Amino acid sequence: MKNKKSTHLTLAIFIGLLLGIALGLAMPGRLEFLLPVISLAGGLYMNALRMMIYPLVFCSLVVGIHGIGSVSATGRIGAQSVIYYTATTLLASLLGLFLPKALGLGRGVVIEMAEAGVTATQFTSLLDTVKNLIPANPVASFANGDMLQVLVFAVIVGITCLALGEKADAFVALACSVNEISVKIVSVVMLFTPVGVFCSIASVVYANGTETILALGTVLMALYLTFFLYAVVVYGGIVKLLGKYGVGAFFSKAMPAALNAFGTCSSSATLPISKRCADEMGVPNEVSSLALPLGATINMDAVSILMSFMIVFFANACGVEVSFGLLAVVLLSNTLLSIGTPGVPGGAIASFAALAAIAGLPTGVMGVYISVNTLCDMGATCCNVLGDLACSVAMKETAGLGKK
Repeated sequence: MKNKKSTHLTLAIFIGLLLGIALGLAMPGRLEFLLPVISLAGGLYMNALRMMIYPLVFCSLVVGIHGIGSVSATGRIGAQSVIYYTATTLLASLLGLFLPKALGLGRGVVIEMAEAGVTATQFTSLLDTVKNLIPANPVASFANGDMLQVLVFAVIVGITCLALGEKADAFVALACSVNEISVKIVSVVMLFTPVGVFCSIASVVYANGTETILALGTVLMALYLTFFLYAVVVYGGIVKLLGKYGVGAFFSKAMPAALNAFGTCSSSATLPISKRCADEMGVPNEVSSLALPLGATINMDAVSILMSFMIVFFANACGVEVSFGLLAVVLLSNTLLSIGTPGVPGGAIASFAALAAIAGLPTGVMGVYISVNTLCDMGATCCNVLGDLACSVAMKETAGLGKK
């Protein structure tokens, strides 16, 4: 019965996606009066999802760590997640650099430059991220939406509850109750996901327009083909070989989260839906409550592909020679920067500015990139969310928690 409802929801989301694209294309002119209504409905949906992200993540993680029963097992799950995400991000960067260079994408393309005032991400930001892992003010971390600090705070509280034993039972019980409340609210919000995706995608298509969509159609098609192949081959292989789970069943049950991520361009906002998909695939809460939020924060495989892909494309289009030595530097920088890219719409723009400067590209390419960033970000976010779920399914077998 649950699988049937999930299938219906997936179909409804897909229909909402197609109708939103159609409306976005038809909106310029007579239908522009609908834009305020669509923006309002889409904003309400996004706010409803974001409302429960941090209570759900914090309480689920505390309960999950307490359920693991030992500090060593918690450390094992966290370490496996970090190793998994770092390795796949490095692989994604390599693929993104090799494929467009091999195909010669961008050669013969004439790009009209547009200046854009974007500040490049400084590499010291990675050090700042490490330095600020422990929140000086946990309440401010929740208020400011700093997912990494919320994660660290939840881990500290969860491990402390383990150490205190029965003395912490009252707090753990409270966390369990808040977690159940959050899950129930998310279940209700999910019923409106087709409407939310419809409104979000319609606004995206309307904002970019058909000319922008068609102008870089070739590179976008190649980029999306890369995302597709990466998800099927890499994530499918991980799910099959490590997770001992059917590839078809995985993609079928992960589709609600993937389509929501595609429409909203936010892996963080998709977390509640990803958690529900992981539950349906039998992933223990002890694994999904840590692996999924961590993935939304540091798993940026598709963003890494996107960054590498666009650097090579613009280098070819601008006639800038990028040597293999420089490509190696861009590869390493891309891996570091993609880990620090926030899981929110437009989070990759500043990272691209940094990589473009490293590769010696004209500053004018930023204007062109920004014009298609959302279109690229939709596919990248969808791919990232599939990667988060693939990690969770794999760790169901590798974390050593036993069958649940």
